[in-house]
Amino acid sequence: MKLKNNECLACGKELIGRSDKIYCDLHCKSSYHYRKSLDEAPRFYNKVDNQLKLNRKILKNFNKSGKATVRAKVVLELGFNPKYFTHYWKNKKHDVYLFVYEFGFLKKKENNVEKYILIKWQEYME
Repeated sequence: MKLKNNECLACGKELIGRSDKIYCDLHCKSSYHYRKSLDEAPRFYNKVDNQLKLNRKILKNFNKSGKATVRAKVVLELGFNPKYFTHYWKNKKHDVYLFVYEFGFLKKKENNVEKYILIKWQEYME
């Protein structure tokens, strides 16, 4: 849509006031930028944040008691991505647990089956 120099970018109404004005008001300016952001590809931050939220939700769902074991295939099919985590913790056996906020996981292979050992953050892990 081609606009004249004196039309609002958001709604197309005639602008009154300064010659360099491009929006009617703050509502039109906000609306224009919001619609523009919807057309853009998702930002890297949003992709990471959404994956962390999904990972946490999945880990929480499978770890009701504080410690659990689950087949890797099960959580991966639900969208879990182990590359996205918030921090890590190494135990005395030098196993490195990756955490998504308060829920941790450790990948293990038992009887040729990939599994995740799930734990919940404890105060002694500080």
